[in-house]
Amino acid sequence: MDIPDDLYRQVKSEAALRGLTIREVTTRLYERWLGEGAEGQARETPAEWLRSWLDEADEAIRQAPAGRTAREELEADRNRLEPR
Repeated sequence: MDIPDDLYRQVKSEAALRGLTIREVTTRLYERWLGEGAEGQARETPAEWLRSWLDEADEAIRQAPAGRTAREELEADRNRLEPR
């Protein structure tokens, strides 16, 4: 499998932070993509799939370092731009 080096490094780093191996991450992604869990669980409904992604996003936000968000930085800088 040919994966761009930068993407692989990012995935490997995130996996390590979460205590996972690349194999575990890849297996989870394939299982989700195929719509069943490791134990042959029933296919996720679209609502369940969306909820799991939103839960992951909430967790990422909770783990983010303190300080302004990228959006807040952009909004603060917006006033410094010259009008066209």
